[in-house]
Amino acid sequence: MIPIKSLLLFVAVFSLFSAGAGGLRAEEGDPAALAAALKNTKVTLQQGLKASERQGKPISAKFEIEHGKLQLSVYTKKGKDFFEAIVDLKTGAVAKAEKISDAGDYKEAEEQSAAMAKAKVSLVSAADSAAKANAGFRAVGITPELKDGHPTAEVNLLQGTTFKKVAAKLD
Repeated sequence: MIPIKSLLLFVAVFSLFSAGAGGLRAEEGDPAALAAALKNTKVTLQQGLKASERQGKPISAKFEIEHGKLQLSVYTKKGKDFFEAIVDLKTGAVAKAEKISDAGDYKEAEEQSAAMAKAKVSLVSAADSAAKANAGFRAVGITPELKDGHPTAEVNLLQGTTFKKVAAKLD
């Protein structure tokens, strides 16, 4: 039998480490930080999607904070390969593109590509429609998926510090 004091100490230490780790993860996906970073960004998600077409067919896009800096990341498919294009937030052009090799990212790209293979609506059009239907919001992320065999996209919208997710049909 474990003494109560030892058990309580274990729980306290575990909670402390869990809270610390959770804080790190929350910082990477912190909506308030993303909203603040996007405040003065003129490049749109749609511009990034269009610019990335030179790297292949866009299959998803999102603004994110990576290593403490805001970036616009667009996944594309060219032939059988998947790429991550990083869009320059000053010019709207692709700054760099790298082949996706991380297993988790590759799996996501495959799923997104499967949805886009059935899509009749481009991600640019879906993002435009979602933003127009939600006055004052701008698209900051779009991820396609198959639902019951139909391609849809989750569009992340932002207005000030308010985030909203809407579904967009792609067929």
